[in-house]
Amino acid sequence: MPAPPSRSVDVTLVSEWNDGHPRPFQDSLVGEEPLEIRVGGEPLSVTMRTPGNDFELAAGFLYTEGLIQLREQILSLGAAETGVEPGSRGNVVEAQLDPEISLQLERTRRNFFSSSSCGICGKASIDAVRLRTLQAPNADFRVSAATLYSLPDILRGSQAIFGRTGGLHAAALFSASGEMTVAREDVGRHNAVDKAIGWALLENRVPLRDSILLVSGRGGFEIIQKAIVAGIPMVASVSAPSSLAVRLARELRLTLVGFLRDRRFVVYAGEDRILPVG
Repeated sequence: MPAPPSRSVDVTLVSEWNDGHPRPFQDSLVGEEPLEIRVGGEPLSVTMRTPGNDFELAAGFLYTEGLIQLREQILSLGAAETGVEPGSRGNVVEAQLDPEISLQLERTRRNFFSSSSCGICGKASIDAVRLRTLQAPNADFRVSAATLYSLPDILRGSQAIFGRTGGLHAAALFSASGEMTVAREDVGRHNAVDKAIGWALLENRVPLRDSILLVSGRGGFEIIQKAIVAGIPMVASVSAPSSLAVRLARELRLTLVGFLRDRRFVVYAGEDRILPVG
């Protein structure tokens, strides 16, 4: 089934004031709408997202939140057609999973409500991580500092919606040589990551043992958690990480880079994966 239509950008008439004088003009706003993810006909989670790449978002969410472990456990993904209000069409994704997967839906719904500002609101974050089997990522992965310097400009050049609206996050996967394999945008930084990882999952590229994840915002705990689940050995952000993100990265031996901009960055964990210039 084809993906639902994207409504990633809205245009509205606004008034701009400059030096005390107003002028009307058409402004572009980043789209934000709720996406309901259903499993086997039952509601699982609602997240505020930018419409587009919704199947990737659903797949990435199911995978990075530990509900599935393999691509093959997703039997189908499609736009829900039954039990959907007319105004919600295109905002409900239905997943059919391997029947051997046991989901305690009531508990799962409480744990996985998310919003555009927080990917793990309401979840006992530390306990949830400790209850899952997480493995340290590829210890042999290496990337040069010169390659890291080049990544933000490459990502920025791919942000078509950001260029029009200036109001959303981006996440991209890169190879060790600096080649970008996928970039996704969303009003929620965790959604952008789920879209990128979901793309990789649906393309049978997971685990991402030889990839760098670059995010346009801060390197928060939920970003590091999702990266580790996907087997990503290095996460870089253009802003600061949180203390909990650093703690988790050090514990699981993931390389965490922050403030990646203008040929400068700070390494918070896993410095051995970065090769100096020259």
